[in-house]
Amino acid sequence: MKKAIVLLSGGQDSTTCLYWALKKFKNVYAIGFDYGQKHLKEIECAKKICKNVGVSYELINIKGLLGNSALTNHNQDINSNHKDLEHLPASFVPARNALFLTVATSFAFNKGITNIVTGTCQTDYNGFPDCRRTFINSLSVSLTLALDSDINIHTPLMNLNKAETWKL
Repeated sequence: MKKAIVLLSGGQDSTTCLYWALKKFKNVYAIGFDYGQKHLKEIECAKKICKNVGVSYELINIKGLLGNSALTNHNQDINSNHKDLEHLPASFVPARNALFLTVATSFAFNKGITNIVTGTCQTDYNGFPDCRRTFINSLSVSLTLALDSDINIHTPLMNLNKAETWKL
C-alpha cells in the first residue's frame, strides 16, 4: 500500500498508530484536530513526533463544532458521568470520531489517499459508541458511497488492551 493519513492526537494510541502506519505504507501523513479540548499538550507532542519521524502534520481547527463533554467544557469534572448520556463518562465527545474521520476522508481524498489510520479501540473505549468496530465499518461504507471511491479505515488497536498496544 502506498499512502495513508493518520489521525494523530499526540497521545499513546495515535502515536502507536503512526508508527504502525510507517511500517505498512510508503508515504504517511498526519492530521490533528484542535476542537477546544483540555489537553492541548498532546497537539504539541504530535507536532514534535511528526518532526522527529519526518511526517507532514496538519492541524485542523474545528473549535465550536464539538461540545457537550468535559473535554471541551473546561469547568466540567472529567471524572463524572456525561450530563446527557449518564451511562457514559463525562469525557465522551458526541460524534467526535464521526467528524474526525469524515474530515480526514475529505483531506485524504484531495491528496489521492484512500487509507486512513485511527486509534479507535473497542477493547478500551469506556463504552464510547463511536469506537466500536460496527461504527467504523458503517462509516467506512458511508464514506465510500459518498465519494464513489474506496475508503479504507485501518484500526490497528481495535481489539488490543493497553498492554498489547504498548507492545505494538
